[in-house]
Amino acid sequence: MLLANTILASPLEQFEIFQILIINNSVMFMLFSFIFIFCTFSYYSSSQLLVPNRWQRLIELPFQFIKSIVSENINITYQIYFPYIYLYFLTILSYNLFGMIPYSFTITSHLAVTFYLSLSAFIGINIIAVKKNDIAVFNLFLPKGVPFLIVPALVIIELVSYIARVFSLAIRLFANMMSGHTLLKILAGFSWSIFSVNSFLAVFSLAPTLVIVIVTFLEIAIAGLQAYVFVTLLCIYINDILHLH
Repeated sequence: MLLANTILASPLEQFEIFQILIINNSVMFMLFSFIFIFCTFSYYSSSQLLVPNRWQRLIELPFQFIKSIVSENINITYQIYFPYIYLYFLTILSYNLFGMIPYSFTITSHLAVTFYLSLSAFIGINIIAVKKNDIAVFNLFLPKGVPFLIVPALVIIELVSYIARVFSLAIRLFANMMSGHTLLKILAGFSWSIFSVNSFLAVFSLAPTLVIVIVTFLEIAIAGLQAYVFVTLLCIYINDILHLH
């Protein structure tokens, strides 16, 4: 009963950051993610075959997928930005998927991490905007043909909308990952509490257990979807500053 109550009463304890030797659990899983990506692609680079095997085709799948996203949304000179977008996709995807491992830590469930990812991307996009457009970059906040009387209000609205991008990217990723994992924890606690109360009621724990399995697969899909949404929006934002839409 005590174990069941602990599981059910603390759905947010999985997001706690604690010290492990000289680093915390968040940094540790960041390192795991980096090592996994590095080792995977190092092995892929050293074993490329003229006729791809199953492993090589699996590794090339996200490569082709992101390449199509970048080429469709950025169009001109998209090759320049592809490595940048691809690295973001792999990083966010690995952060999300590592969080699906039992007793692991979901890095993107913390707003500080997702805000850092979105802010760094936002700063990079603005550097590109200034280097490419110089003073003309301010056309982003003042579309052509706008009546003079509404210019001040429109500039403020456009500026706020532009700055809000960094928050929308961060909050969308953080909220989806945190809410999904919290739901899984609550369902797991509910299922375990039913099972531990009475062996006769154990059969009733099968229903929430089935829901847990379904939600787990849904969370894995959301982990990939959120990485896809993040990089797609980055491509759109880059396209906006390249063409001053």
